[in-house]
Amino acid sequence: MQATRLIPFLSLAGLLSLWVVAAVLTDDIQILPKPWQLGPLFLQEASSGELWTHLFATIVRVLWAFGLAMTLGTILGLVMGRSARTNAWLDPWLVVFLNLPALVLIVLCYLWIGLTEAAAITAVTLNKVPNVAVVIREGARALDPDLDAMARVYRMSWRAQMQHVIFPQLAPFIAAAARSGVAVIWKIVLVVEFLGRSSGIGFQIHLYFQLFDVAMVLVYAFSFICVMLLVEWLLLQPFERHARRWRDA
Repeated sequence: MQATRLIPFLSLAGLLSLWVVAAVLTDDIQILPKPWQLGPLFLQEASSGELWTHLFATIVRVLWAFGLAMTLGTILGLVMGRSARTNAWLDPWLVVFLNLPALVLIVLCYLWIGLTEAAAITAVTLNKVPNVAVVIREGARALDPDLDAMARVYRMSWRAQMQHVIFPQLAPFIAAAARSGVAVIWKIVLVVEFLGRSSGIGFQIHLYFQLFDVAMVLVYAFSFICVMLLVEWLLLQPFERHARRWRDA
């Protein structure tokens, strides 16, 4: 068991080793800096407060978009999974939005709403809602009909059915949608910031891209990747294990 837990760290160590080898072979900080060359730059940005300001701005946008996308996608997916008629009406819409490029939605939201926080969060949310809805719809279709029948026999209220019958069965699907949602949402948030915001990790990456500063691009990129890895390991993976515990029992 302990050896299994070490595998992710060994895998990351292997990736770091490849980075070091590639950086040594190129031997040019303007192309690919060595990992230890980023340390002083990270400390410089952290001590000035710039890193924390932009990191906080991105995290807030991710949290807003994630919360809205999960809420709307879960409601939509549950309704479509439980009602064949609703699914027949809304499935073409879902297919359209699933295949609409994220860049198009971002540009349209900026054109229609303006270069505002509302436009940025709306664009990210609309990009993720269809994916969440698809996962939850499959979960709603997989609900045990015998448990539904039991709930009707005992005349359980709508709230009691949701709490004790539906959501426990949907929990693994919600966990899967949440994990994939965070991975996609933060990437789209960076694009949104790159194109039309004046703060955030994406804005800083855009700034240093214009200056052809690869090292600073990596500093800001890896700072947020580290935050997302912590969220994955400390929150999402434990939640997914908790959600699946009744299936594994």
